[in-house]
Amino acid sequence: MRKERTLKKITDSGVVAVIRGMEADKVVNVVDALLEGGVKALEITLNTDGAIDLIEEITNRVEDTEAIVGAGTVLDGETARAAILAGAEFVFAPNLNQDVIEVCNRYGKLVIPGVMTPTEIVNAYESGADLVKVFPAGVMSPEYIKSIKGPLDHIPMMPTGGVSLDNAEDFIKAGVEALGVGGALMNEAAIKNKNYEVITEKAKQLTKVVEDARK
Repeated sequence: MRKERTLKKITDSGVVAVIRGMEADKVVNVVDALLEGGVKALEITLNTDGAIDLIEEITNRVEDTEAIVGAGTVLDGETARAAILAGAEFVFAPNLNQDVIEVCNRYGKLVIPGVMTPTEIVNAYESGADLVKVFPAGVMSPEYIKSIKGPLDHIPMMPTGGVSLDNAEDFIKAGVEALGVGGALMNEAAIKNKNYEVITEKAKQLTKVVEDARK
């Protein structure tokens, strides 16, 4: 898939679900619940046991859907390449790593490094990032995004880390392209008890907040 199409899928959806540290059998059920709730961009973090195999499995599982699968917590170019070969269409990093950006661009895959300061944001974009992940967003707040969007409104941004139903609307109205959401979607008690309908409901609520905020 061309990276332009991947970017459109993420921005159209408005939500990237961050799936971290979860057993493989639960990941499959969580993915089904997220899709039912309207979340179609799925990030599997590389600090999850068997993450590369999971990326391949989930990619195959959603092949005939509108969903896309990517890798998160990618710290080096070698890991980025492994994730891409397993089927990842996009790669998130918690930091700004030039090797990760270069590998993703070499393979024509979307790359979203983690940044915080205006300097990091500009450096990431000039180095070839397609989006920048403002992280941790919960610490920086929607007002911070709004402020840096003033001089840097040409750089697409996606807050991650601390995004919830309570602040999602404010982040969208601050001008971001999408939201990276983990804990606010992944209710641990519901997953433990196999109440996956809770995940679906949270996904529906979040996608509606994004849709309404964009109007």
